[in-house]
Amino acid sequence: MNKKKWAVGAAGILMSLSLVACGQNDKTVVTTNGGKITQEQYYNKMKQTQQGKQELQQMILNKVLEHKYGDKVKKSEVNNQLKQYKSQYGSEFSAMLQQQGMTESQLKGSIRDNLLLKQAVLAKTSFTDKDLQKQFKSYEPKVTVKAIPVKDKDTAQTVISELQNGKKFDTLAKKYSTDDTTKNKGGLLPPFDNTSTSVDSKVKKAAFSLKNGQYTTEPVKTGAGYEVIEMVKHPSKGSWKDHKSELKDQLATSRMNNSTTLHNVVSKVLKDGDVHIEDKSLSNILSGYVDAPKS
Repeated sequence: MNKKKWAVGAAGILMSLSLVACGQNDKTVVTTNGGKITQEQYYNKMKQTQQGKQELQQMILNKVLEHKYGDKVKKSEVNNQLKQYKSQYGSEFSAMLQQQGMTESQLKGSIRDNLLLKQAVLAKTSFTDKDLQKQFKSYEPKVTVKAIPVKDKDTAQTVISELQNGKKFDTLAKKYSTDDTTKNKGGLLPPFDNTSTSVDSKVKKAAFSLKNGQYTTEPVKTGAGYEVIEMVKHPSKGSWKDHKSELKDQLATSRMNNSTTLHNVVSKVLKDGDVHIEDKSLSNILSGYVDAPKS
């Protein structure tokens, strides 16, 4: 399948700031032959940097989001998204983590942060019937398919010919597929819908046109080559009223890509969060999101 960039970014710097006054408990962070660096020195230095301020803003937001929406984001939801990344990248997963400067645990944390923010978007923006009906026009329920990606059109055509001659899709996947992650599973892919970003748009379009048991009779050109697709399970679309929850979820995901919407949502969340900045030198850390700092 076509490889995409991480949908969830790194959470910023790996070192977090402590808002607790150091005072008598000022611990030594580093010792050198030129002297020591204390927790207070490190804290005072980091809070003056733009990177440190952005990290602190994110920490404040995450605390408020976790308190308000933590019970709405299940561990299983985080783990499922992690599994999708692992399935998408296969043997390249560890290398991608390293490239992003992340551990698997940090990626899970970023996924959870993203899901918490999505819950805030669901709670703090409105979804009219008109909005839902418009989204329904492009909506497709999650389908389950098998796919055989190959490098060239001739090979894809060979796969189709063999299918037409009665060969099993699973057998041909093992023989021809270039995807080591799925070839021994008969080409089975994780379920996807119209919003899935890990699936090539042309693959989605071809898949949504198939009925259960049907396969593509023409090679599907993708960014990485060609594919042959077989539909395993294609649920009925029904009416928009049957999918209000899914439609809201899709709209919320889309709205998270709108900087103005996100700014408004974050502002509302922080205003409801009863945030008190104890360090006077950081009193304006949330300016632009809240009207006046609390102290």
